[in-house]
Amino acid sequence: MDTAARESYAVAKERLEGYAAEADQARLTALANEVLAVAQLLSREPRLRRALADSSRPAEGRVELLRSLLAGKAGEEAQALLSDLAGGRWSRPGEFLDATERLGIEALLAGAERAGELADVEDELFRFGQIVEGDPELAATLGDSSVDPERRAPLVHLLLDGKARESTIRLAEQALRGFGGRSLHGSLIRLVELAADRRDAAVAYVTAAVAPTEAEEQALVDRLSHMYGRQISLKIEVKPEVIGGMSVRVGSELYDGTVRRRLLQARAALAK
Repeated sequence: MDTAARESYAVAKERLEGYAAEADQARLTALANEVLAVAQLLSREPRLRRALADSSRPAEGRVELLRSLLAGKAGEEAQALLSDLAGGRWSRPGEFLDATERLGIEALLAGAERAGELADVEDELFRFGQIVEGDPELAATLGDSSVDPERRAPLVHLLLDGKARESTIRLAEQALRGFGGRSLHGSLIRLVELAADRRDAAVAYVTAAVAPTEAEEQALVDRLSHMYGRQISLKIEVKPEVIGGMSVRVGSELYDGTVRRRLLQARAALAK
């Protein structure tokens, strides 16, 4: 998003946080479902998307159009949030769609936070992503964008019902739709990071040949927290093929201290 779009989104996000301070999880989940239903409508209807994001039209007209569409179909809270977005400034219709989807996701995460399960949802999403990526056939089936997400959703329920929280399942279903235009894997990663960010934490993805001990995990958390000046949420993946050591990725920064990397460097040096 550009500066104007970020400012427009921030207005709606501030309103959402006001609701989240007083609402319970059920109310926030219902709100999220209404907002995400509008996001799906915008995804299917490019003309509507363009009309609501067209900054050359008066903001009042765009808000009136939105409210006329939602009258009797969405609650006042959802209409107010979406009106904030419709009255904002967007450089392209895709930004408006992304902001609507992001707002629905934030409402789901706010509900998980109110229920005291946000950290668990974050971990469950990460583990689900690992399960999917570890099975190429499953990854291909769930990530097949040529198949309607509603037809792929039952498989998510088969894998997660009774094993994960409802918020996790709802977010995983949203990932099937390609959150922000991402792949399924990319969507799940982004959702994990948004959940962590809501807890004011940064995600550190760790790959190691063997699982680190609890003491090693804590030492790594302490070191990274000192480096980045915020809480760190470790997401650990064990891959014996790295042979030894570990790699750590935080945002776009990668620290690769694996034996596999050193061997590859040595091989490359010998080949020169």
